[in-house]
Amino acid sequence: MESEDYLFDNDADDYYDYYSDKDYNNEDDKVEEEEEKKMDNIAVGDYDGESRSNKKAKQSYVVLKESDIQQRQENEIAEVSNVLSISKAAATALLLQYKWSVCDVQDEWFADEERVRKKVGLFEKPVFLLPKKLRKVELTCSICYENVRVSMMGWVSCGHPFCRECWEKYVSVAIEDGVGCLTLRCPEPRCNAVVDRDSIDLLAKKEDKERYSQYLLRSYIESNKKYKWCPGADCEYAVEFCEGGDKEYYDVCCHCSNSFCWNCMDDAHRPVDCETVAKWQLKNSSEAENTAWMLVNTKPCPKCGKPIEKNQGCMHMTCRKPCGHEFCWMCLGTWKEHGQMTGGFYACNTFQKNKVEGKYNEAEDIRKRAKKHLEKYTHYYERWAGNESSRKQAVNDLKHMQKDYMGRLSDLRGATEAELKFITEAWLQIIECRRVLKWTYAYGYYLPDDGDKKAKSKRGFFEYLQGEAESNLERLHHCSEKDIHDYLDKKCPDKEFNNFRAKLSGLTTVTRNYFENLVKALENGLEDANSQEACSSQEACSSQGACSSQGACSKIKSRTPIKRGRTKGKRIR
Repeated sequence: MESEDYLFDNDADDYYDYYSDKDYNNEDDKVEEEEEKKMDNIAVGDYDGESRSNKKAKQSYVVLKESDIQQRQENEIAEVSNVLSISKAAATALLLQYKWSVCDVQDEWFADEERVRKKVGLFEKPVFLLPKKLRKVELTCSICYENVRVSMMGWVSCGHPFCRECWEKYVSVAIEDGVGCLTLRCPEPRCNAVVDRDSIDLLAKKEDKERYSQYLLRSYIESNKKYKWCPGADCEYAVEFCEGGDKEYYDVCCHCSNSFCWNCMDDAHRPVDCETVAKWQLKNSSEAENTAWMLVNTKPCPKCGKPIEKNQGCMHMTCRKPCGHEFCWMCLGTWKEHGQMTGGFYACNTFQKNKVEGKYNEAEDIRKRAKKHLEKYTHYYERWAGNESSRKQAVNDLKHMQKDYMGRLSDLRGATEAELKFITEAWLQIIECRRVLKWTYAYGYYLPDDGDKKAKSKRGFFEYLQGEAESNLERLHHCSEKDIHDYLDKKCPDKEFNNFRAKLSGLTTVTRNYFENLVKALENGLEDANSQEACSSQEACSSQGACSSQGACSKIKSRTPIKRGRTKGKRIR
């Protein structure tokens, strides 16, 4: 296994200083900037939290626009049509019946063609024989009972004729009712003949044909296990999850900028699993938290049992009418029994005595546990919601920056937007890290608080990794949000702007690596918590004064080698 270097917090400063002291006109930087220019401008939805190299390796999905879906659909229809030697309309009916599975269609067809035809409603020969001379012959329409020339009537494979006007209304009502029109049958009672796509094109109105085509397109995605629609608002993209991809990575980033989990169709939540997300969201929307609040902040009236909240400092409580019972908040005893013997009207020696003797009743124990539970939940929920709010604000800030600031900076610095892309990359990193950090608080809530030594070690390891990642994210967010304003309104020297470029680029790289370590650790179940190498690396970092107060190191694989001497630590496996 190849050895890997680590970059400590103070090394990050050397990292920035190294690049700020270099001249950006050297050959290596020119080559790198030329490569950057070849890349398209980054949009909000083009980043999924991984480095570019890892993104290509781990991306196990394909985002499809409408034209891509139509092309795939038509290819499968053509394949079935050619193999089975049937019309494309019949092939479409077969694929609809077997949920767009080409293999299932072919297997069933060659196993028992007659049975499949009967099931789908594909008649080889019509059951109703029409007159040979169609122009002058009139037949009675079985719907409106009008005599109509055969030339003005329509029918499907069964041959049952109906007038065009009735057909149009019949098809229109079916399409109006929804996706069931894709398996529409002949209007003749007890006739199973399918009204296929060719018949719809021949018998339906223009607007009905368009709606039918949309239903057909959507059925290809909704009936196929390989495809799903993006759940983003007004998004028309679909996503194919490749079977050969890494199934551990379910997060998908659509071209509409919406990120979601392929497995549960909720917001992207890596590194937290879908089960934890479901429990957390149910808890956030559950009335259980209201019940917990009532247990913590109210007590039942000893007489009527209704919950009462203490809204003043005095221990003397009076229940509302018609109860009107007066009692002590501390011991729930009758207020008339309180006085100098119980410690006065503003204290309760009875409660204090019971407290010392451990004579808590069951309700008091439940209240204590509920209070502890509520405090824990509030702690994690506030931070979960706070990071989600920061993520949404960062998305808006990025859009505002791309719209207004990039042009202004380009004019002031004489640089193209591609050359200023390091700013966009920093904001994209912030957005992704806020999302990851948000879900780590849901993870932390369900992490055991007490238990054996291993459980405590895991919690300590988790809080350390989370704290280090969050600390570096705050530094990056501050630099991106505040420091950039120094270069928007005035013409500063090139050296100062290059220092800013180096600092922001370095912070982006360091933050990315901290969060990659955090994600990997959580996905591995914090199994490295008890590793002797992890502990020794923390001690080494602490003794050398190379890290923060918690004394641990962060692994970094920098794309550009650092040419200055750096303190090294042991690798956390």
